[in-house]
Amino acid sequence: MTISLRNRPAGVAATAAALALSALAALATASPASASGPAPATALTPASASSAEPAAPTLPRPTGRYATGRDTLFLTDHTRTDPWVPAAGPRQLLVSLNYPARPGTGGDPAPYMTEEEARLMLAQRGLEGVPPELVSDTGTHARTAARPAPGRFPLVLLSPGFGTPRATLTGLAEELASRGYVVATADHPYESTGTQLPDGRVLTCAACDKVDAQPDQAARREVLADVSAGRADDFSFLLDRLTGPDPAWRHSRTIDPRRVGMAGHSIGGNAASSTMAADRRVDAGVDMDGTFFDPAPVRGLDGRPFLMLGTDPGHGPGTDESWDDAWARLDGFKRWLTVRDSGHFTFTDIPEIGEQLGIEDPDAPLSAARSTTITRSYVTAFFDRSLRGRPARLLNGPTPANPEVLFQRP
Repeated sequence: MTISLRNRPAGVAATAAALALSALAALATASPASASGPAPATALTPASASSAEPAAPTLPRPTGRYATGRDTLFLTDHTRTDPWVPAAGPRQLLVSLNYPARPGTGGDPAPYMTEEEARLMLAQRGLEGVPPELVSDTGTHARTAARPAPGRFPLVLLSPGFGTPRATLTGLAEELASRGYVVATADHPYESTGTQLPDGRVLTCAACDKVDAQPDQAARREVLADVSAGRADDFSFLLDRLTGPDPAWRHSRTIDPRRVGMAGHSIGGNAASSTMAADRRVDAGVDMDGTFFDPAPVRGLDGRPFLMLGTDPGHGPGTDESWDDAWARLDGFKRWLTVRDSGHFTFTDIPEIGEQLGIEDPDAPLSAARSTTITRSYVTAFFDRSLRGRPARLLNGPTPANPEVLFQRP
């Protein structure tokens, strides 16, 4: 889908900027969306127009008892060549670490993304006329250089959708950190519209180009399966660098390496199962609306728990065969939940950003507040149960407080 902002009339800056963000929820014809599975085209309707200059959005405040901090790591795996651009040399990762912090410590709120990353994300959608700083200046709550809270905490790995920057999972990362988790969110080089490295270089989506160059859907699926499997290698390397004998993170002592979970959106959700299949250190996984291009192992995941959280009806039984196949293969505690009125990006920051900028998406009418509450509540409940052994009544069945959430039992 393409939205043109050329020759727009004066006085609709807020609406135009809102369209930029909401367009991310309607990528059925763009290569990054192809990693999500079936997705209908979406019509977008401005909620209102205003002559006022739009303000940058702010992510919802985390609900846990901890303050949160943020660090960034730039890591190089000298044992692997980058699979998409071999001439670039060793595989590299840019990782955001959100963690429980001592109240009142740290500097400014951590940045959402760089302006160049925002510009490229918008340009890929044909929205070059939208000010990228409106996106890059989105308000966060984690503080840079904050002192970690005392104790050791479970680790959750997060992987974004194909062609999507890691920043779009910031709200979930901050929520989990406030609930007592260390959260490592990775940008996978050449798999995002733009990843800006510390030296200023910007890596664009060579993997997207490779998907687009394939002659048919079967070939595209093979490349996307390679994306998921490659991310498993990325996260095994990241686990080595966070929990090994020579950790790369200065606060690595706060991680309990015996309790590790992983969640991802779209292809990142598939990567959660790929990583669990490849690395026994990952104890639990969550797929948020991602097709299993790399299938779950026939043997299952050695009894480890897994949550499938998706759109309804897009990821109900019989709508994405890869989910039916995965469900049959999962051999531990498992839940298959779908959310009424949701869209592919419901489980990311996009609904909050779009709604604050004044946009309605009639194909995904679930409000930003409900999108945020449902995603945070169910993902946290699952990790509390799987990594901490806490009761999670929310996962036992439907609740009156969450009528949108359907428990699928095929």
